Amino acid sequence: MNILLINQFFYPDSAATSQFLTDLARSLAAEGNSVRVICGRSSYAELDCSDPPEVEIVRTPDVRFARGALARVLSYASFLVGSVFHGFFGPKADLVLTLSTPPGLSLVGSLLKAALGARHFIWEMDVYPDIAVALNVLRQNSLLTRILGASFDWSRRRADGIIALGEDMRNRLEARNIPREKIHVAENWADGREIRPRPFPKGPLTIHYSGNLGLAHETETILAVIERLRNHPDFRFIFAGGGSHRPRLEAFCRTHAIGNVEFRPYCPRTDLGRSLGESHLGLVTQLPQSLGSVVPSKIYGVMASGRPLLYIGPDKSTPAEHIRRLHCGWRIQPGDAETLVALLHRLNGNRSLLVQTGARARRAFEDNFDRAIAVNRVLEILDAGWVADLSPVNRGLPAVVTDV
Repeated sequence: MNILLINQFFYPDSAATSQFLTDLARSLAAEGNSVRVICGRSSYAELDCSDPPEVEIVRTPDVRFARGALARVLSYASFLVGSVFHGFFGPKADLVLTLSTPPGLSLVGSLLKAALGARHFIWEMDVYPDIAVALNVLRQNSLLTRILGASFDWSRRRADGIIALGEDMRNRLEARNIPREKIHVAENWADGREIRPRPFPKGPLTIHYSGNLGLAHETETILAVIERLRNHPDFRFIFAGGGSHRPRLEAFCRTHAIGNVEFRPYCPRTDLGRSLGESHLGLVTQLPQSLGSVVPSKIYGVMASGRPLLYIGPDKSTPAEHIRRLHCGWRIQPGDAETLVALLHRLNGNRSLLVQTGARARRAFEDNFDRAIAVNRVLEILDAGWVADLSPVNRGLPAVVTDV
């Protein structure tokens, strides 16, 4: 089967969407499919050139991705144009899978479905334009928001299926009047071979945040906690990664002479297990207004590392549901710094509770969210006529790259 995958970021970029798509592409190719990936030349995050997938990679020219609004729009628009060109003039695809970077990429999939007769699936990593409205990038009822929403929903209704990252995202899509039978839930994952539990460290209770700290992530609560526990010898905070909120956190800590907070660059995927293993708790945050528009994928790496989740976010979210059902951590209501400070003091005095909860997190991860199991859920949704072997695949063959 000829399969076409389209997303602006792909191997060797270490952006979350790139890593998930790379894992899926590797499994599709291992099952004997001809896999072609259209992606951009620019990168979102650090590069990780280990373990290339055995697929054809077509890198279309795009304006270099940057954080500014104008630069981002230009980068998105240039990639959309390039993906249309290479989608139409490349080998005919039997199945097209589009992600949500850039927003509106599903429209390209709809065009290819209509012109080529290919099946089209949408993998919703973020729900647009809802997330842009939640972050005050777009106004709720503006003409632009209505036009974008109607266009994206047209594409969703024409798709053969939509992959949502949790029940909260499915609910969000249903609220946009997308038929429920089109929406399939498949949670994201981590690699349990790369990330394995390590002994809990001695010393101060360490709270670890890994990855992007962007506009959809709640920061006020943890800032208030950091201020209350400023320079406390029993507590330590690590922020490894980047994102639009990180400079503010760094400036806050400098201004207040806070010495028990450490800032690090993005951690390569191959070293993520060691990095997470330095902590006692894995911190994940989410703004309440982003409920269902995004589903934090950081939770799966934390669980893989055998660490409890410390989630600051809305009660109806996927992370909150996992914590309730699997007993793998604690949820804090955004803004409730007092409860979080009390929880940290309690956990510091009862380290065995951390170990027990972390062990439950790892067991739940192995049963539900390890890479092979979770990738297989996506493969079954795509219904390519087979069910993938659950054993991890790593052929280690070089990628075929076409630059045009």
